[in-house]
Amino acid sequence: MTEIETALEIAQINAESIKAVAMALAAAVGVFGPGLGISLLVARGLEAIGRNPEASGKIQSTMILGIVFVEALAIFALVVAFIIKFA
Repeated sequence: MTEIETALEIAQINAESIKAVAMALAAAVGVFGPGLGISLLVARGLEAIGRNPEASGKIQSTMILGIVFVEALAIFALVVAFIIKFA
């Protein structure tokens, strides 16, 4: 194996390593925000239900709809992470 071939293999390994780290960072940052958002949504929803139990149905349905929208952001972040890894 020549020195050029060895250098190319090392460059390829480094590029794959950088892609893996970039994927991990994109997934971690992209999932952290929605995780925090969902926890705040549930906490405030339960607090609202505790204050007004009669409106629990309306509060719960609105809370679940908000959770779905926030969770979609986490899914988009994971898609971007996989695009970084495999593109």
